[in-house]
Amino acid sequence: MTTAWTRTHVEAVANLQVAQLPKLSATEVVRPRPELYYWDMWPVQDRDGNIADIAGREFWMILTAPDDGDPSGRHFKAKIHLLERKDAKWVDLGPLLPDFGGPYEREWSGSSIWDQGKYVLWFTGAGLEASPGGYQQALFETTASTDSSGLPIEWRSPQPILTELTSDYIAADAHEGEAGRIKAYRDPAYFRDPADEREYLVFSASRPAGESEYTGAIGLAEKVDGKWTLLPPIIHSGGVNNELERAHIVFHKGRYLAFWATQSSTFAPELQHAPTGLYGMSAQAFRGSYTPLNGSGLVLANPAGRPAQAYSWSVTKELLVSSFIECADDECSEFAGAPAPLCALAIGPEAKDARPVRMEVVR
Repeated sequence: MTTAWTRTHVEAVANLQVAQLPKLSATEVVRPRPELYYWDMWPVQDRDGNIADIAGREFWMILTAPDDGDPSGRHFKAKIHLLERKDAKWVDLGPLLPDFGGPYEREWSGSSIWDQGKYVLWFTGAGLEASPGGYQQALFETTASTDSSGLPIEWRSPQPILTELTSDYIAADAHEGEAGRIKAYRDPAYFRDPADEREYLVFSASRPAGESEYTGAIGLAEKVDGKWTLLPPIIHSGGVNNELERAHIVFHKGRYLAFWATQSSTFAPELQHAPTGLYGMSAQAFRGSYTPLNGSGLVLANPAGRPAQAYSWSVTKELLVSSFIECADDECSEFAGAPAPLCALAIGPEAKDARPVRMEVVR
């Protein structure tokens, strides 16, 4: 079953009291390495979705690029780094993967698990090494062993997955494009259904266009006999929004919670009153149907007067929300490019509502 996120849902945002995050100060912009931009991030988890304890350590992964004064160009230089969360600080342990020589040009977002001494990473291979600077997207999988200190070692050459599209999906194969207007086939997020232990990848996708260019969807694949197999999207936003980014699902107190991040500018023009924020839906069964949290789907937004403060929210099973800081002043005069303070969510009875309940400053 594919659930629609509709205009009626989004229009309800105008009548709601929006759950806004507090304003951040410049002192909270702390980059693990000052010479790098940081943005999309995710924890290494176990197969059940918990943040993994690996030799007593907690590891995360994050996109990075050199701070060359051109933050918009970071997407064309992105590389995954390994972070350790230690004593309330982020420690950058350097590039995660060696240079395998393509076929992709750069590394975009994904997810990772650690199980029985092995790391598994799913990520987006963006662009083509043979033709730099494009917006092509493909999904890759790779594994690594673990050394005595818990670090990944001996990464295998990444292998492409889900290369044969069905009629439910549009290929993200354009070389030319514009941020917010390109199609999606990226951000693979692992999920194992506790009901039957079937394994899935949830990802940001696009459906065939039809009458609208706003075709964002949450794609789905299941692991069958050791191979990933595409299924119809689990949620779509036809006519509503072009990009449901960083899509993922967590299981919490008997409910399936689907989350994604999106920006005001990627909504259809008449719906751009909806803020940039974290959005989500809830269901009693993994395949749905799904009901928008808070009636509209909006879970949290940036503070009033600072609509672009943070972006790329992602929720863990523990209901910790990570994101990155774009700017920490009202004029948004400078790109921050740093991990944002973590936020904790509270989910209401029967998962009909969700709201931020506390902030944790991570330095």
